[in-house]
Amino acid sequence: MNIFENFSVLFLEVWKKGILGVDIFQILIGLGIFLVFLLFRGLISKVIISRLKKIAKKTTNKLDDTFVEAMEGPARFFPIVIGFFIASYYLEFSPESQAFIDNLNKSLITILIFWLIHQFIQPVTYLLGGLEKILTKELIGWIVKALKILIFILGAAAVLELWGIKIGPIIAGLGLFGVAVALGAQDLFKNLISGILVLVEKRFKVGDWIIVEGVIEGIVERIGFRSTVIRKFDKSLAIIPNFQFAENAVINVSSTTNWRISWIITLQYNTTIEQLKKVRDEIEKYITSSKDYKISENTEHAVRVDKFSDSSIDMYVRCFTVTDDWSEWLKVKERLALNIKEIVEKNNASFAFPSQSIYVEKK
Repeated sequence: MNIFENFSVLFLEVWKKGILGVDIFQILIGLGIFLVFLLFRGLISKVIISRLKKIAKKTTNKLDDTFVEAMEGPARFFPIVIGFFIASYYLEFSPESQAFIDNLNKSLITILIFWLIHQFIQPVTYLLGGLEKILTKELIGWIVKALKILIFILGAAAVLELWGIKIGPIIAGLGLFGVAVALGAQDLFKNLISGILVLVEKRFKVGDWIIVEGVIEGIVERIGFRSTVIRKFDKSLAIIPNFQFAENAVINVSSTTNWRISWIITLQYNTTIEQLKKVRDEIEKYITSSKDYKISENTEHAVRVDKFSDSSIDMYVRCFTVTDDWSEWLKVKERLALNIKEIVEKNNASFAFPSQSIYVEKK
């Protein structure tokens, strides 16, 4: 009997003393409370989000809708924080253990707060939509990413401070490490700064057709921190370091306001002055009367006899189209070419081609 009595006494002692000075029965109840919140966190978060969505639907703007969407993640984490707090509040810990549990509760609450701030950055940028007139959409995206990283770092630092870990020496160490990395990654920083300059100066944006002489020609698909992705016209994908756009001239074809047509029409030397004048006048009349071309001081057209070449009389034709669409410009250019050919043939003139006369001397 003494053995069983000793075992029961020992069992009750362990049961009452439990873990960290807490009765095991209390621990089981605390775990039960936490598990209830953990199991029903999906339901609790859905109730919170659905209530907020009903409130948001009463307004006409989309800002509150984006805030509600941003809260979905933190809303799922909120029941865990509350469940752990209630469970720990119910338990009676020793002073040493209570300090640990308090820090744990503070850490969970800190994570929840910084998570909310992190999630709210995206909806706040909705308010800054007007900044796209000053900054590009891509640059605003970079700023948002940088702010999110900053919030994450501040949140991590706040949690570390709660546990008595000083972040000053860590920051100093990271600073020295950063200097070492910077010396070995000069190209990376050069590309990063070049990318920022591209976005600030609005040299081009996603969807633009650009030409960098001797480097690349194509459509911009993505502007990254280090490089820009461009789809070439043969449909291959090119990844170009950003410094190329800072060190070379960039032609933004998509920013062309009016496409120019500039041709030299070559006519044979047997073309009479009267024929030259008629061809010139009819080409000019076609350009000025057509709705395809923009006639203004900034887009002056010209149809003039230009010079006498080796094999032809050259007539210079220059005009600017109304359209800024490349495909439509090709159609306008084709119509002009067909009309010029018709005008030349109608006036019994002929196009010249390079020729060379050879004289054979007979002995």
